[in-house]
Amino acid sequence: MSNTVIKVENLSKQYRLGQVSTGTISHDVNRWWHRVRGKEDPYLKIGEANDRTTTGGSDYVWALRDVNFEVKQGEVLGIIGRNGAGKSTLLKLLSRTTAPTTGSIKIKGRVASLLEVGTGFHPELSGRENIYLNGAILGMTRQEITRKFDEIVAFAGVERYIDTPVKRYSSGMHVRLAFAVAAHLEPEILIVDEILAVGDAEFQKKCLGKMKDVSEKEGRTVLFVSHQMDAIARLCNRVIVLNNGTVGFNGFSDAAINYYLKGNSNSQSRRYWTANEKKPGNNFVQLLEVKVCDEIGQVKDSFFTVDPIKIVMRYQVLTDGFKYTHGFNLFDKSGIHILSSHDVDKGKINEFIPKGTYEAIVNIPANFLAEGLHQVSVAIMSYVPFSIHFHEMEVVSFIVTDLIEAENARGEYGGHFPGIVRPKLNWNMKKIEHE
Repeated sequence: MSNTVIKVENLSKQYRLGQVSTGTISHDVNRWWHRVRGKEDPYLKIGEANDRTTTGGSDYVWALRDVNFEVKQGEVLGIIGRNGAGKSTLLKLLSRTTAPTTGSIKIKGRVASLLEVGTGFHPELSGRENIYLNGAILGMTRQEITRKFDEIVAFAGVERYIDTPVKRYSSGMHVRLAFAVAAHLEPEILIVDEILAVGDAEFQKKCLGKMKDVSEKEGRTVLFVSHQMDAIARLCNRVIVLNNGTVGFNGFSDAAINYYLKGNSNSQSRRYWTANEKKPGNNFVQLLEVKVCDEIGQVKDSFFTVDPIKIVMRYQVLTDGFKYTHGFNLFDKSGIHILSSHDVDKGKINEFIPKGTYEAIVNIPANFLAEGLHQVSVAIMSYVPFSIHFHEMEVVSFIVTDLIEAENARGEYGGHFPGIVRPKLNWNMKKIEHE
């Protein structure tokens, strides 16, 4: 496996729906009869994709189906998807909490899992006793646990309650102590589910920082499931998107988040409406196409921070004697409104526009946007009287990246900067003469 610490091959997990024990004796006998005759389990042929939005015709569903991926040592792998996509099932299989129906999992190293609030804690034992219990389960000696004990308690912030039974802890205290134990007892692989959402904002920030340190400074591997796309983008090198139990996408975090947020489509940098489709708009004007282009007009999904970007809106004016203005809005992946722009001010509305097909282009300069996914909304409106003729939200999207290779290749402004915009500002320096 070289530096591969997790290898998943053709992994599948099947569940039977309905009440527990209903009809299972006959199914078990049938399975046994097929097995003694050397035949395949008959119920592995039965089942449907785990699509919770539809009514199925079988009692068996595949929570996961033919999942394949590898994880390298020191990598932070994000796992995202809708509720019911199979994320928690995958983590339970990797943690060996449950067994796969088919396929194999090869893991090199100790695994610490944080799947649910209070996982691995005995409610009657104190926080102190549970720390030692969890360390023992991970195969650590008492001396190793003692060496880390004070650091664990300080990180969790439960010093006052460390000798209190954990059954009296709040859910937040459970999470704080459980994460502290899992992260500090030196597992080679740390698996963290969405339970961090239970903690407060300050503790979530501490957890993300710790997971980053565990990966970058200690060379350990982290698998992280979350619905918080900003946390996934900041922490993860690579992201897997699960869709109804199958891997829909496996790649860089920004591209994966884009895929997930835009409904699992391969490309969202261009949207057009065919002749037979209902177009956004009204009897005055209708939207025909929106696309994201580079400086020579080529449609692109991704850009470097040093690239200029063009947003092109093509539309048709259906009625003469019509005054309007073009609008453009930009949002980041968390839905934060970055900017709005109109081609003319409210007091300087465009003159009457004759019927015809038009194209409006807004230019976003180079060295302006920060890294990440950006979503575009476009609109046409009139002010007198005020009327919005169409406002198409999140109609297209694109990704901005700033890799070290880009800086070296371009010899321009580069490097990672926090924030939702990162314009290249003019700086001046002068020497102050002493009087």
